[in-house]
Amino acid sequence: DKENLINDFETDYYKAYNSGISLNPILNSFQQTVKKYNISDDLIQAFLKSMKMDLIKLDYNSKAEYEEYIYGSADVVGLMCLKVFVAGKEHKYEALKAEAMRLGSAFQKVNFLRDLKDDNLILNRNYFPGVDLNSFDENAKRMIINEINEDFRIAYQGIVKLPIEAKFGVYTAYVYYKKLLKKLENTPCKEIGNTRIRVSNYTKATLLAQSFVTYKLRLVE
Repeated sequence: DKENLINDFETDYYKAYNSGISLNPILNSFQQTVKKYNISDDLIQAFLKSMKMDLIKLDYNSKAEYEEYIYGSADVVGLMCLKVFVAGKEHKYEALKAEAMRLGSAFQKVNFLRDLKDDNLILNRNYFPGVDLNSFDENAKRMIINEINEDFRIAYQGIVKLPIEAKFGVYTAYVYYKKLLKKLENTPCKEIGNTRIRVSNYTKATLLAQSFVTYKLRLVE
């Protein structure tokens, strides 16, 4: 079952880490990256914990549960990426840590809002504490969007400080998710609850081009 699969995956990862090699090319590359950039095992354990929570938990009834899940499923991914972006340099990592976490949180919360239909109707899952998805309204949506915009505001302060090699990719992802959030903001709640909202391929290409020009002109400041 799913629980055994994720437990086996965890076991296989630590075997790869301890032996320094794996026949699974993804695990092999990941364990090399963990060692090269000094990625803390606490981050990996937090990620695995959130993945295991998804196997058994349907409702996140408190702010603490919600934040714990987001930390493990998204914030730590941002922190792992940050380790790579700053080449494992601890002082640079600490300087941008808070902003990286807020960017991970923003991305995940946008995903929650975008995937509301499938989470509610197919998985019977609700990540948003205090929100009844069966009577999802504009007030609830506005509260969620305000929270995400604050995450994005703080995250941007870190994006502008990233090494030049990492800035374009992260900025492009930021621009894309901001666009998706704006589309969700302009979509009626009933439609969000019945349809998976997406950004068109044409718009994605346009955003990519605009982001590249902005980056090249050094306007990401």
